Amino acid sequence: MNRPASLLDDALNLESSQKGRVVLVEDCVETSGAFVLHHLIKRFLSPPNLSSSDSIVLFVAFAQPFSHYDRVLRKMGCNLAAQRETKRLLFFDMLMLECPDDGVEGGLIALYGNIQKAVEVNSSNKNITLIIDDISLLEVAANGSTKDVLNFMHYCHTLTTQFGCTIITVLHEDIYSSGDGFTFPLQMEYLADITIKTEPLITGLAADVHGQLTILNKGMIDGFGSSKGKIHNFHYKIKENSVDYFYPGSRS
Repeated sequence: MNRPASLLDDALNLESSQKGRVVLVEDCVETSGAFVLHHLIKRFLSPPNLSSSDSIVLFVAFAQPFSHYDRVLRKMGCNLAAQRETKRLLFFDMLMLECPDDGVEGGLIALYGNIQKAVEVNSSNKNITLIIDDISLLEVAANGSTKDVLNFMHYCHTLTTQFGCTIITVLHEDIYSSGDGFTFPLQMEYLADITIKTEPLITGLAADVHGQLTILNKGMIDGFGSSKGKIHNFHYKIKENSVDYFYPGSRS
């Protein structure tokens, strides 16, 4: 039995026949995008129109240890420990990764090599999703080398065309809000097929609304088979084990 689709699922259109997409989650200090990431982890581990055994998630974690994600996802009805035991979740713990000053590029190439090998081994009749949480901390591990991080992401992007992988990553936009650094988010948005932005309300804090989502889906397919971008805007409220999505003004 399929789960009822939320506004977020409808906007993402992840159940379409398209493969090999890049999904970028952009957040800020006021409105963390972690809840979107958790939703996507569960979604790709339990795709509604596929057998669970047909999907594999490669999770490259710079932000939190495995125990954190497992605890959060259990509240959402998804057991990551069990998924890891059955090899449907391959977890790369990158919390302690530090590239040497003279070998940043080599360190990221080695990481990509491990990802590529895992994809190749599991690519037969599998839908593979690569999740990187998050790219801002990947840049920290790379000693602030934006160039090397972008090269790494372009390497990962080749997996979308070669193996039909979906890539999901998180970027803390406010880190780059001043100076020349803001070009990095723009370059990531250019690479992404779907950009999801979590933002605070323009009107300020509200008890029954925690923020707003703006979703740009470049890969929506119209009735004539051509690609057409579409923008979605709606509000959200985070609850203990779920998130409510709704249009502005739809709640009294």
